[in-house]
Amino acid sequence: MATYKNLLVTKESPIAILTLNRPDRLNIFGVEVWQEMEQALREIEEMDNLRAVVINAKGKHFAAGVDLKELSENSLNFTQKYLAYLQSVYNKLDDFPVPVIIAIQGLCLGSGTELALACDLRVVTKNAKLALPEVRFGLSPDMGGTTRLTKLVGPGQAKKIIFTCDQIDADKAEAIGLVEYVVEEEALMETAMKIAHQIASMPPIAVRMAKKGINLATESSRMAGLLFEQAQAALCSGT
Repeated sequence: MATYKNLLVTKESPIAILTLNRPDRLNIFGVEVWQEMEQALREIEEMDNLRAVVINAKGKHFAAGVDLKELSENSLNFTQKYLAYLQSVYNKLDDFPVPVIIAIQGLCLGSGTELALACDLRVVTKNAKLALPEVRFGLSPDMGGTTRLTKLVGPGQAKKIIFTCDQIDADKAEAIGLVEYVVEEEALMETAMKIAHQIASMPPIAVRMAKKGINLATESSRMAGLLFEQAQAALCSGT
């Protein structure tokens, strides 16, 4: 397996585990992290006998969002040069041939929440808080946040979350359909792996076709939403 600066990739057959490994920086996202994620997902997809993927993070918090310093230094150039590519990294999770389960503890903000939205199932600890705070910084979610959140929780809840930038606690997130499982902190990975093993025990072709069929129900509008996010991101970056 390849060695990454910001990620860890392991396999507990037939399940791959992708770990964000920047706990000293609260697992914030930058271009380098997304580039490594794309490479890691390609590596995982080629693994033999792969049935499910679990994404988790080292440290007290899952992810504190994007690297604001990197974003501010590159603002408009960042949007024009990288955004479509970065969106494609999260699209790869949507389109990944096997189910992807994400295990979240503590804060999961901005790009972290958008990562969660691109996964198939979300397991969070009772102390988890999710948010899309981009509007506070004069931006709008642009890594699939407006599109995937609306599909998951409906337009009313999506507007409430995005307009107010409120942090959503675990119980509320479960109540509105933002996450599927809420567990004690010490049970996070155990639960995620148990779900992954349960899925792995099912006929693999049936699972893959079920995921593809469910995704096809919303595919066309997802792509339209992502194209709009690219356009509005350029506009917001210039204000």
